Amino acid sequence: MNKTQKITIAVMALIGLLLAALMLTPRRGAGPDARAAPAAREAQSGQAGQAEHAEQAPSAHGGHADKAAPEQDGHADAQPDKIAIDDTQAKAAGIVLAVAAPARIDVAITLPGEIRFNEDRTAHVVPKLAGVVTSVRAELGQNVRRGQVLAVIASSGLSEQRSELLSAERRLALATTTFERERRLWQDRISAEQDYLQARQAQSEAEIALRNARQKLDAIGAGAGATAGGAQLNRLALRAPFDGVVMEKHLALGEAVKEDAAVFTISDLSSVWAEIAVPPRDLALVRVGQTVLVKASAFDARASGKITYVGALLGEQTRTAKARVALANPDRAWRPGLFVSVDVPSGRA
Repeated sequence: MNKTQKITIAVMALIGLLLAALMLTPRRGAGPDARAAPAAREAQSGQAGQAEHAEQAPSAHGGHADKAAPEQDGHADAQPDKIAIDDTQAKAAGIVLAVAAPARIDVAITLPGEIRFNEDRTAHVVPKLAGVVTSVRAELGQNVRRGQVLAVIASSGLSEQRSELLSAERRLALATTTFERERRLWQDRISAEQDYLQARQAQSEAEIALRNARQKLDAIGAGAGATAGGAQLNRLALRAPFDGVVMEKHLALGEAVKEDAAVFTISDLSSVWAEIAVPPRDLALVRVGQTVLVKASAFDARASGKITYVGALLGEQTRTAKARVALANPDRAWRPGLFVSVDVPSGRA
């Protein structure tokens, strides 16, 4: 090996040593710093994490608080409100406290119905004689009393009947005078008994004729008293047969009416009928004398009544039987034509 090669090898070895020294020198100098750097970085990272946790903690707690608040509100809303009432309010509201226990419940069927006039207390006023209306003294809906004059009619037929009554009264007076005279003469033996008997027969016939004339006038509602004092013989007063309300009126001043025309309808509304339709399947449950509950459909009203009639035939169109309930109507709240429902007891359960 020559000198040049030796120098080259020595230089290369020196360079290797220098490189090795350079590589080892930073490791030794950075030992504490290098070990401290990761710790510092971890500390900084921990502080940053704590800062983030501190920032997120209020929002997290706030979120939990927000979630808790609705839950508490929902729980508060779920609780029912408490209302305190006293005994007077409970009685007015129909609230009754009772111990829960087994009981029997009344079962009823509900049938449709309609309020009708009480036909036993409804009258159609007719003149019974043809004539012309000279006066009208009652109006629709008017309350009238028994015997009150509703209208006055001029009738030639009435004039003839009253004339017959006057003639019968005159004949009876004459026959009575003749009879008394013949009776005295017969008792004094001046007149024959035959004359006395004939006078008595004439008096009896005059009494019969007078009674017949009065009954004719009574039949048409024209009293015999109207013929006294020079009153007009042809005036017929139409009077109310009982206390009630004028429900219909079919005449006017100056109108000619027939003897069978129903010029007024008077009804006593203190009692009415509830007419109900009963299907065949329920006929066995509806009995005369049964107490039922009638309820109005148009307003809040109810009343108890008794069944007074159950029809034996079914209607050709409705295929139902009619039943009738009698209702007291002192306040006239139940008006004819009002639709109602009727609860008929059918048993207990």
